[in-house]
Amino acid sequence: MKHRRIPKRKAAIAGGAVAALVAAGVTFQSANASDNTEQFAAKSLSVAAAGNLATTLTQDLGADAAGTYYDADAKALVVNVVDEAAAESVRKAGGKARIVENTLAELTGARQTLTVKATIPGTAWAVDPVTNKVVVTADRTVKGEALTKLTQVVKSLGAKVELKKSAGEFKKFIAGGDAIHSGGGRCSLGFNVVKDGEPHFITAGHCGQAGSEWSDSAGGAPIGEMVESQFPENDFALVKYTGSTEHPSEVNLYNGSSQAITQAGEATVGMQVQRSGSTTQLHDGEVTALDATVNYGNGDIVNGLIQTTVCAEPGDSGGSLFAGDTAIGLTSGGSGDCSSGGETFFQPVPEALSVFGAEIG
Repeated sequence: MKHRRIPKRKAAIAGGAVAALVAAGVTFQSANASDNTEQFAAKSLSVAAAGNLATTLTQDLGADAAGTYYDADAKALVVNVVDEAAAESVRKAGGKARIVENTLAELTGARQTLTVKATIPGTAWAVDPVTNKVVVTADRTVKGEALTKLTQVVKSLGAKVELKKSAGEFKKFIAGGDAIHSGGGRCSLGFNVVKDGEPHFITAGHCGQAGSEWSDSAGGAPIGEMVESQFPENDFALVKYTGSTEHPSEVNLYNGSSQAITQAGEATVGMQVQRSGSTTQLHDGEVTALDATVNYGNGDIVNGLIQTTVCAEPGDSGGSLFAGDTAIGLTSGGSGDCSSGGETFFQPVPEALSVFGAEIG
């Protein structure tokens, strides 16, 4: 069954958004930045409060805003701007202003060039507000002519783009909170939700197609049927439980306890998160970018993903990314494993809930 593709909703925070200051030894000066703290002291903010302020300032500053991120040490929102007038507005609002070289429009243009000229399997890119660049990651399969082509495109974009290599391979984590099974494949349940008053759960779209039946054990009786699945472009699916039994909104912590989930929320770069999955159980890490584009190969390109340092392996697909009681993402794919590390990408939960007309139960 063919499903319509839903355009990805762009993050409200410019440049892919809020990030930790301590990334790879990068300092304010590394992006040709300057800031002025003589008149206005930056407010001490939580990650959530910083995200709200970032949204407001991004809207107010328009084209003068060039991305934001969270300084975890100072508990301050850092706002990239292109001139002193915009910097003064940031300081007055309680943020930490930083004048940078590349505008958001220039970085967006660089991403568009990459899409047109460098859509190569095994690549991913996202705006890094800390370095004020688009960071392109090539996995270990990108070599020979493909790597040469990618390198040339990156070089043509100058200081706006940086190329990095990953030792792993970008792949969908199919095979992948609790295990769910269908036709010999295994994925992980993301979050229990309610749609039209009926119990459902959400998982990764690449795990299966509409009409597929799912059980909680290999070869077991079906517990639900997938009613909608979207992949590629998006990576989410909705499964309706058989019967009307209520299912708790919680995540398995694999230590005999669970985390209650009461709401869905947006990720911010610098946010500390946890992931639960049926292969590797519970792991934690940090959000490093938003609105990431990942090319898994075979035409399977997904946009608007959350990029993290959380590890994952095949079988963890669809599993829960959360922060406290807040549902954040569904495990999509990545590189590496839980021994060597790597990058993992997640489908944002709020978008999936909006498309399905569902809510956390």
